[in-house]
Amino acid sequence: MTNQNILELNNISFGYNQHSVLFDNLCLSLHIDDYIGIHAPNGSGKTTLFRIMTGLEIPQKGTILFYGCPVTQGAILHQLRRTIGFVLQNSDEQLFSSTVLEDIAFGPLNLGMTRREARDRALETLENIGMPEFADRPIHQLSGGEKKMISIASVLSMRPELLLLDEPTTFLDDASRSKIITLLQNTPTGRVIISHDKDFLKQTASSFVTIQNGGITKTAL
Repeated sequence: MTNQNILELNNISFGYNQHSVLFDNLCLSLHIDDYIGIHAPNGSGKTTLFRIMTGLEIPQKGTILFYGCPVTQGAILHQLRRTIGFVLQNSDEQLFSSTVLEDIAFGPLNLGMTRREARDRALETLENIGMPEFADRPIHQLSGGEKKMISIASVLSMRPELLLLDEPTTFLDDASRSKIITLLQNTPTGRVIISHDKDFLKQTASSFVTIQNGGITKTAL
């Protein structure tokens, strides 16, 4: 399976209404070894693209393949969502448990782990990101940068094969931004990152695309 593309978007067309067409025959192939940065104007459909990749929006035309299998509303879509981790732009929309440990363990529990296994996985993930002392910290006491780190950790705890990160440095100070950069540089998982921060993308991605005329185009930063 690793020699295949993990995800293929073929001739995708999508619009929220007939007067707002975002994508027209968009094509994109992703491999688990890709480190792709997306830099495009506001309103071009960057977040919508991630939502289509994870089955949260259904295109009007085109096909989506997950390891070569058409994505439908059945078992393939469920497996896709277990395999591709989506880190939302707003951490408050992603973190909902009382403590850090509970939030990071939530995903592994949904994968079928026992409570002990999920707790161990959560503690291991916190150790890997250099924040083991945060296990019992209440979510509401975290800073913006800490919430972003824990948001990423909550996805990494499920051991995804591909990470989708939507504007991961928005509203973060320089110190928090640097921690996110270090975390991603030390995480071998393939990733696609949406960001307006070109310098950030240069440090966390190896190829770059933009959304132009309803399609994906390779670009230089």
